[in-house]
Amino acid sequence: MITIEKLVAPLQGELLVGATADLSVQSVVASDLMSDVLVVTREDFLLVTSLASDQMIRTADLVGAAGVVLVNGKPPPASALKLATDLGIALICSPLPKYEACLAIGAALAAA
Repeated sequence: MITIEKLVAPLQGELLVGATADLSVQSVVASDLMSDVLVVTREDFLLVTSLASDQMIRTADLVGAAGVVLVNGKPPPASALKLATDLGIALICSPLPKYEACLAIGAALAAA
């Protein structure tokens, strides 16, 4: 397990909302289809997506994700930042493509 905060560097990212940055992550779910994320039964996972909308934050909150990584350098809209802050969901923005972000998280989890 590794904290969200410690994943920022391997993701070459920026922690935009750090409310849950001290939470531990033990797995990753990578999807742009939030309907697929809704059926996830894991705990302590990080949602990796390129969907830059409020929907990613609402879905993460609904399924109990520890946080969200927005990939491909997409900037989240101001409304998503506010929602993440209000709901206490950590949000990292990474320039990496989704596949490379998953590899970086996997390597960091293996090294932890």
